[in-house]
Amino acid sequence: MTTITVPINKELARFIEEELSLGGGESKAHLVRHALERLREDRAFLRIEEARRDIGDGRVYKGDLKKILKKFR
Repeated sequence: MTTITVPINKELARFIEEELSLGGGESKAHLVRHALERLREDRAFLRIEEARRDIGDGRVYKGDLKKILKKFR
């Protein structure tokens, strides 16, 4: 596992302490890891939703990838 050091402002530090006091994590590191994992999941969900909108709006390309890419250059 890699360790990083990240400066945070006082508001975020208080938030972390509050979450820990409420049982929101085993440690500061655990809480931050959990937050980053959640961010990764949220971003993946947003990409899926964007793809669904594209499909619904007809922004779908089929065919030879080389020929399609030429249209955009």
